[in-house]
Amino acid sequence: MRMMRPRVGWLLGLALGTLAGAGWAGNVQVTVQDSAGKPLAGAVVFLESREARAQAKPLSGAEIAQRNKRFEPDVTVVTVGSAVTFPNQDTVRHHVYSFSPVKTFELKLYIGTPASPVVFDKPGIAVLGCNIHDQMAAWVVIVETPYFGRSAASGQVALVGVPAGSYRLRVWHPGLAVGAPAADQALAVGAADQATVFKLAGVTP
Repeated sequence: MRMMRPRVGWLLGLALGTLAGAGWAGNVQVTVQDSAGKPLAGAVVFLESREARAQAKPLSGAEIAQRNKRFEPDVTVVTVGSAVTFPNQDTVRHHVYSFSPVKTFELKLYIGTPASPVVFDKPGIAVLGCNIHDQMAAWVVIVETPYFGRSAASGQVALVGVPAGSYRLRVWHPGLAVGAPAADQALAVGAADQATVFKLAGVTP
């Protein structure tokens, strides 16, 4: 029995190490560049996996306002199931709509805040417009993950507290062609912080 103790201790240590490793989480810094290698601001970056999908919860308080005949913000990222309100803070009426397959809706001519928010219940990208003011445009990116963000002027975005595992790193930008999906590549996330570069082609200024 004495000779078995070191063996048992080693197995116990291995098991504890495996369990600890399963809970490891780090920060992933992504630098988004255009096809010329220049930093790309305003890109939506997110990590997808089966485990991330299970962790995603609807957001609260999401809002897309109309001010000075513009949508603010022009790009909104929400998780599946999130409800978004559309307050009209202009002195003129707006008719907000989306004909995108991921979410089709209309908020007919109104001022103030509609009584019912719009629930975005499928992943994808919805394009918004106004039937009265053609220059108004915005996008809602609906994701199935809690790990997302938008790139700064440096092209960088930090995704914090990402558990170790295998992911699809996906990147989208409003400068892509209408209807273009998010580009993606595989990304293995380890226990330590890491950095990666993603080049996104097809973006127009």
